[in-house]
Amino acid sequence: MSSTNRPISPALGHGATATATRWQLIAGFLVIYIVWGSTYLAIHWGVETIPPFAMGAVRFLTAGSILYVWCRVRGAEKPTIGQWKASAVIGTLLLFVGNGAVSWASQRVSSGLTSVLVATVPLWLVLCELWQGKRPDFIKVVGVLIGLAGVALLVMPTGAARATVDPLGAVVLALGSLSWTVGSLYSRTARQAASPALAIAMQMLVGGSLLLLLSLSVGEWAAAPHVSLRSAASLLYLIVFGSLIGFSTYMWLLKVASPAAVGTYAYVNPAVAVLLGVLMAGERLPAQAAAAMTVILGGVAMVSIAGGGASRMVKAVWRAR
Repeated sequence: MSSTNRPISPALGHGATATATRWQLIAGFLVIYIVWGSTYLAIHWGVETIPPFAMGAVRFLTAGSILYVWCRVRGAEKPTIGQWKASAVIGTLLLFVGNGAVSWASQRVSSGLTSVLVATVPLWLVLCELWQGKRPDFIKVVGVLIGLAGVALLVMPTGAARATVDPLGAVVLALGSLSWTVGSLYSRTARQAASPALAIAMQMLVGGSLLLLLSLSVGEWAAAPHVSLRSAASLLYLIVFGSLIGFSTYMWLLKVASPAAVGTYAYVNPAVAVLLGVLMAGERLPAQAAAAMTVILGGVAMVSIAGGGASRMVKAVWRAR
């Protein structure tokens, strides 16, 4: 979760409240499309020599501390105990479980297929809303069924009796995506800090702290690993670009475009991740996996289009002055 790679609290934005030029909007969308899409490969390279939970802990504690201090220096009010409790729940569900699952599964699943499985979050969101008693549009139901059929195709054994993707890794990613969805739903009504940036920083600090405790408890720090230059560079990239620049751009976009439009990253990030994995990491995409990816992203796109995400993005860009 993204990675994750994805916005920490999607409900922080409440519609466009500011203006931006067309080129500013295009640049902003390119950042969340390409930068967040590239974080899957960065995580994959990072866990080559850095233990997954330790990497997540360093990433979020570093980025969260920088963002928290920046917010407080700029005048953000000191968060209350109630706001810290809300951030603790969200940070646990989204970062500790959601992003922790991505980091761990990246040891067993290619970066491209990891991004495809993470992209099922909108499908889980519709199912969770249905469980809450909300009746989704027919096209959303169809999109969910199509997307889940794609997931089944992805984990289905091939003629050689081997699944296209590691089954355990797929299960962990599915649970992580579900946790991310529940956390996102909770964030819609949770009483968080007034400053979205401060709320995100608090979530990072909580999630990073829990990942650190988990890392210590499973013995990741028992023997100091030899960290390669590529893994170290990937971790730095995740901190600076994936967390600080990526989330800052996301928060800005929520002020100048609708949350639904910003949410179109969900089916663009996987395409970017798969392309980078093939070109830069030599990952192979079997025919069955390519078909499954097409089906999954098609279902996610249907769910997003039903919510007006794609059309609102186009309108936001071309109406900008």
